[in-house]
Amino acid sequence: MQKTLKEQREKEAAVEKYATRGIKNIIAEFPGIEKILEEYGIGCGPCTIGICQLKDILEIHKLPTDKEEALMRRIEAEIYPERNIAVSEGSAQRLEHPEEILYSKPMQVLVDEHKLIKRWLALIPGLVKNLDLASPEECHVVEEGIDLIRSYADRLHHGKEEDILFGYFDNTADIFQVIYEDHRRGRGLVQEMLRAIDAKKSEALAASLLEYAALLQEHIKKEDEVLFPWLDSRLKEEEKAELAARFDQSDKNLALDERKYHSFVEGLEQRLM
Repeated sequence: MQKTLKEQREKEAAVEKYATRGIKNIIAEFPGIEKILEEYGIGCGPCTIGICQLKDILEIHKLPTDKEEALMRRIEAEIYPERNIAVSEGSAQRLEHPEEILYSKPMQVLVDEHKLIKRWLALIPGLVKNLDLASPEECHVVEEGIDLIRSYADRLHHGKEEDILFGYFDNTADIFQVIYEDHRRGRGLVQEMLRAIDAKKSEALAASLLEYAALLQEHIKKEDEVLFPWLDSRLKEEEKAELAARFDQSDKNLALDERKYHSFVEGLEQRLM
């Protein structure tokens, strides 16, 4: 009995050791875990820095209890193959996020802003195909697109996240650092775009735009499907109401002509699609 209890404690300590490690480090040591996580709808592989601890990932993704237990058995079996841990057949069925997520009012504002940004991102591959910066017209279109990124996506949208929303939480937590890093990388890519325009380097500009599109598409998916629902679950009703009011005031203070960006995207859609 004592031996069994000791073995159980050793087992729990061993699992806890990995539960508090950064997911990228775990995947680097045990590459098979990336595929296991993907089978449960958790895409940690493409993450920009992957410093989130395994235990936090489980909390944020809110798997059903039976699925979380099955996932942990799969991970434990991957880390400790010598234990011959039994894994039920079919336990790794991929979990899809629900077709419709119900957001609070302030979170819905951010999701709605994502919709216009995603429409712009979807146009980038067609825009950069055979891009020629020697053409004043093409140069103007690209500059308008970069203005959308800097003014609408960054100042208006990311401003709400960084300056308002994240302040309601411990923004030093790993999940927020992932988001901040995406924002920083996006701003760096914008600077690369501007340098490419000045130097009339069409290929370099196209590469930066495509990288930005890939970055933001994955970033938005993380926020819409994982971060925002998780934040909603932790906010009090009065905080949600306060956030909605602060978001509205932020828009008024910025006084951005949002119709201009909607018109730009609509016009480009008609031209390219």
